[in-house]
Amino acid sequence: MSSIPASEAALRPIQQINATNLPAHTQDPAVAAETLNKLVDHSAEHHDVRHGIHAPMHRLSELPLVHKLIPGLEKLASEYHVGNFIVNRATGQKFFESMPIYPRLGMHLLFYGGEQRKLLQNKSVESILQEVSIRQGKIYDAPDSVHSIPSFIQTYSIRTDELLEPDIHKYRTFNDFFYRRLKPDARPVQNTQDPAGICSAADCRLVVYENATLAHQFWIKGNKFTIPNLLGVSPDSELAQKFEGASVTSFRLAPADYHRFHSPIDGVVGEVTNIDGEYYTVNPQAVNEPGFDVFTANKRAVLTMTHLQTGRQIAFVAIGAMLVGSIKWTGGGQPGNVVRRGEELGHFAYGGSTVVVLFPKGFIQFDEDLLRNSREPCETLVQVGSSIGRIIT
Repeated sequence: MSSIPASEAALRPIQQINATNLPAHTQDPAVAAETLNKLVDHSAEHHDVRHGIHAPMHRLSELPLVHKLIPGLEKLASEYHVGNFIVNRATGQKFFESMPIYPRLGMHLLFYGGEQRKLLQNKSVESILQEVSIRQGKIYDAPDSVHSIPSFIQTYSIRTDELLEPDIHKYRTFNDFFYRRLKPDARPVQNTQDPAGICSAADCRLVVYENATLAHQFWIKGNKFTIPNLLGVSPDSELAQKFEGASVTSFRLAPADYHRFHSPIDGVVGEVTNIDGEYYTVNPQAVNEPGFDVFTANKRAVLTMTHLQTGRQIAFVAIGAMLVGSIKWTGGGQPGNVVRRGEELGHFAYGGSTVVVLFPKGFIQFDEDLLRNSREPCETLVQVGSSIGRIIT
């Protein structure tokens, strides 16, 4: 996996940056907006991502640009190791995943931009996040962006031996590498002989909940999080009724992850509904913050799929996020296709992103370790094809 395990005891407590522990000048959202803009511009000319948008929060003293613009922030980040604890499913051990600077700046805009909705040149928080996301996507679609690939691999310890094309010099752009393909045997599907098996849709940090009430209690704290709002439909619609009481799974893809997403079931692909929205960060510290409706506000695409064995439908929601340029449906993700567990449906272009899958009420029994970790609450690091549960028969 891309993150380096560390002892929880060796790390200081995680604390969110808030108005009580930030110097007054760092609470100005306009400063964060200016820094974010400069970092995106910086990425077009300086190709070592370790000293730009991917600088880990606990090492910001190594990033002079941010040190000058937000003095004090790098000291606070160093002291509190701003990030998230995650359980490595393979070992059962927790490790700390440091947050890159760009989602932290995005959250800073959200936390402090509420009363100052107009920040720079009369632009709102939402318009700034949209503009930098689109601009970053264009930068990483440019041929010169290939020079950022080596430092990206080094920053996140990406295994090149898993790649279908291991020669990094053959990628045309950074984004071309970002949604790289893996060798066919790199992510074997577990329990392929069990028709009731359900697998992970992505390399991700995963939480699972038996219903939306539990998801809201433990993880997705946005005030407007409901199944109809996630699907972009009215509560009395046929689709909303179909998923009333549905189980909720959140597959969060960090920047380092393989960014193609796959079918969790054997099924028939239905239609895709695209929903316009914002470009908020999907980092847990934003998702867990009451008042910030990340999943129901962000740009997303809703795909329905019909399970072959039971005829019941699931909803596969691909959610864009800060610095994500696009959601692309590829080979298997076309209406009418019959796909098997683990077969590719599509990919995200640059950025961290999330897939939320809804399973109808009474459809799935989640694996016990995933339920236990999610109730803690803590994400579990899993790979595409790994078991997440079984159909209730």
